[in-house]
Amino acid sequence: MQNKVLIANRGEIALRVIRACKELGIKTVAVYSTADKDSLQVKFADESICIGKEKSEDSYLNMNRILSAAISTGCNAIHPGYGFLSENEKFVQIVEECNIKFIGPKSDVIAKLGNKSMAKKIAKQYHIPIVEGSDGPVLSAEEGFELAKKIGYPILIKAINGGGGKGMSIVKNENDFIKLFYQTQMEAKANFGDSEVYLEKFVENARHIEIQILADHFGNVIHLGERDCSMQRRNQKVIEESPSPVMTPILRRMMGQAAVHLAKGVGYENAGTVEFIVDKDGKFFFIEMNTRIQVEHPVTELATGFDLVKEQIKIAYNNPLTIKQKDVIISGHTIECRINAEDPLNNFRPCPGLIKNIVFPGGNGVRIDTHIYASYVVPSYYDSMLAKLIVHAPSRKEAIRKMRVALEQFIIDGIITNIDFLYVLMHNPEFVKGIYDTGFIKKVVEEALNG
Repeated sequence: MQNKVLIANRGEIALRVIRACKELGIKTVAVYSTADKDSLQVKFADESICIGKEKSEDSYLNMNRILSAAISTGCNAIHPGYGFLSENEKFVQIVEECNIKFIGPKSDVIAKLGNKSMAKKIAKQYHIPIVEGSDGPVLSAEEGFELAKKIGYPILIKAINGGGGKGMSIVKNENDFIKLFYQTQMEAKANFGDSEVYLEKFVENARHIEIQILADHFGNVIHLGERDCSMQRRNQKVIEESPSPVMTPILRRMMGQAAVHLAKGVGYENAGTVEFIVDKDGKFFFIEMNTRIQVEHPVTELATGFDLVKEQIKIAYNNPLTIKQKDVIISGHTIECRINAEDPLNNFRPCPGLIKNIVFPGGNGVRIDTHIYASYVVPSYYDSMLAKLIVHAPSRKEAIRKMRVALEQFIIDGIITNIDFLYVLMHNPEFVKGIYDTGFIKKVVEEALNG
């Protein structure tokens, strides 16, 4: 039987998977909501099928419709992309029961690691340092309120099955806890179909460092270095880079070994990302594992030269890893900026609408992953990301300069974007020196608004 992959996602990641499949000679089926009927995934896939109305729960989160689309079009694999159902163990279990390959880890592994609270317990078993927090899901605001007092503020409330910075709230004092608890539950339910949350101590002035891993069905596990994802707004990553300005060879080896050890311990297969925070003293702590491809995977691809999405697909079709740990070399410096339809001066408010004209930057070492085009209407129902702009250069200084030029030449007319804001960040003296943490962007915005 000819291999055929259904892509259970939208936007730039759907296009990214389509390209990888085509290069491997695999047929693709795109699913789409009525809001995405004019999307490029519909135009570029070999087949496409509408799975529902605009809202995510009626389309990209609707398991039955996605599975029906896969079965009716004869697909023998499903690639979930990121977000939506990519870390939903119930969905993966049903896919497995239908004898369809899920391009990602097994459902029982996702149940262990996709559940953020359980993942921390497992990391602790393998003697990986973890951040203090609740032992499992917090079932009521009252229970959480009492626990937060014991842990100490500031506190993070996080969705058990969350990711992508959604379903997460920072609580600075007990006056805000109840309101933010319910707010986080609602956001978790809307984005991941599960309202369960847990608590974690918020480590201030920390760096967010993640380790990319690949694992096959034969017990081979490697890591592909780190990505520094500390440049965040509202807990969502905006700028990522590799290597991290704070990384040392010893710290990279220790964090890489911890990530590989965790993955081997649970029998992990496919691509995944082990996320850590590094405090001001250089100590690292496990916070979660994302059991899927990351938005920022192109950073690792340009840094190492390996195609992660192709590797995902080949692993799912029972091929052993051809990359050995000794083959992984971090070359030069890579920076990614997420181009979003949002207003940075208005609390990053989403700004959907009609794109009238686009000019994309280019040149050596410049990559753009996007699904937008002139006359494309950015819908209001989904994430505001329009594109990922990635640059690669021999040094960090050169990469920053290259990104400045690329942002200067990136034009999107008709809607408000964060391009100018990113351009300003690329000139910030502290960022240029590599001196920043997860609260950096918030501080920059507050300083700008206060004159």
